[in-house]
Amino acid sequence: MVAMPSQKMFMMGRVARISQRAALPSRRTELRAVAGGGSGGSIGGSGAGGSDGGDAWGGGGGDDSSKDNEEFFLVKGWKDRMAADPQFGYKVFIEQVIGVGASVAGDMASRPNWGLNELDFVFATLVVGSIVNFALMYLLAPTAAASSASAGIVTKIFGDQILKSVGAPGGHMFQPGFPVTKRLVNFAYKGGIFAFIGLNAGLVGTAMSNGLLELRKKLDPNFVVVNTPPNVLANASCWAAHMGLSSNFRYQVLNGVDMVLQPMMPSGAFRVFTSIIRGANNAVGGISFVLLAKLLGVQKAAEPEPEPVKGKGKGKGKKK
Repeated sequence: MVAMPSQKMFMMGRVARISQRAALPSRRTELRAVAGGGSGGSIGGSGAGGSDGGDAWGGGGGDDSSKDNEEFFLVKGWKDRMAADPQFGYKVFIEQVIGVGASVAGDMASRPNWGLNELDFVFATLVVGSIVNFALMYLLAPTAAASSASAGIVTKIFGDQILKSVGAPGGHMFQPGFPVTKRLVNFAYKGGIFAFIGLNAGLVGTAMSNGLLELRKKLDPNFVVVNTPPNVLANASCWAAHMGLSSNFRYQVLNGVDMVLQPMMPSGAFRVFTSIIRGANNAVGGISFVLLAKLLGVQKAAEPEPEPVKGKGKGKGKKK
């Protein structure tokens, strides 16, 4: 019996479907080895081909994506700032050396015995001050992509776009052409940014300095901590208040002075002047932080033991 053309087509389609079903397990196995294995390997090595898949993700394509992310976060931001200001690297170096040094000198000068009995607190100021100075210069510095539509959320927050969108001065509050209310908006917004940076830098720096003290106690059983280590959250909150008020005010005043004097002074003289005035500003900042910390009771130095009074009983006995 000869099959009709329609029957032939039906039989051929059925054979093709059976062969496709037979090939499905091998395709599923390949998919598990490529996709599912990578996920399993990263979690803990479970799943078909988990180990090989994990190595493929971590050693092959994963390395390229992690390098791109690393370059984006660590290098791209620096390149953008150098493109907007070629002197940015020099300014960061000077600020870290002169600025932090002046801040620590002011901190020590405002403590008894030049802070030699409170070196742990001075070290905490050094760590937090270094983080604060770099964070302020990095986050507040202009970037080449700051005004573009593709600017990231961090650039928009720490830049001047939000302030300009509400009609406030983008740089400092003394920029000409703005009413008093908009100037106060700038002061409040910058104060919030300064306080945010101070809080996070205070958390990291205080935890780091306290951790180093604990590490030294474990390595040297004879080491005795003279002063009570400051509470991490309380010290960080003190830094936030100091940055939001004192540092913000001094930042506004310095930028206002620069705006007035820079057009009037030669370039070389202005550089010398601004270096001196910023060094003095950091010294004042170190002093004001110590005063605030003492006022709030965040940093408590150990009280010296009272010296015994000689001849106290004899003096009383001689009196009639």
